[in-house]
Amino acid sequence: MKVANQVHPTPEQAAAFFGAEDDGPMCMVNLLKFKDKAEYADGSEPELSGRAAYMRYGVAVQACFAAVGARSRFSGFVTDLQLGEVEELWDMVAIAEYPSRAAMLQMVQSPEYRAITKHRDAGLAGQLNIRTKAIGG
Repeated sequence: MKVANQVHPTPEQAAAFFGAEDDGPMCMVNLLKFKDKAEYADGSEPELSGRAAYMRYGVAVQACFAAVGARSRFSGFVTDLQLGEVEELWDMVAIAEYPSRAAMLQMVQSPEYRAITKHRDAGLAGQLNIRTKAIGG
């Protein structure tokens, strides 16, 4: 299995994801890997950890979720691996529930969301976003 963490989807990935059938509620599982040190585009706060920068985003994104009817279902730091094998563990898992693809698109296009992505970009080395649907849903 090949695994490639990314910070942003390619234009093709975004078009395919948001252009697919909108079949109602979904959860996005986010496997997050942080940079050792935050890297803000303006060079500010070079001593801040990537984790701390991302946590700023994590706090601020809650209002963006609420604005589109989404919510945080779970977030936690990865501590160890009980089964399987990977070269390197992710640092955190976060699960967000959205009422629809359209709601997620509305959120990521909003000025409020765009204003906080600087913290996400500064802190993340990469991630996987996995869309899930409830069984029977």
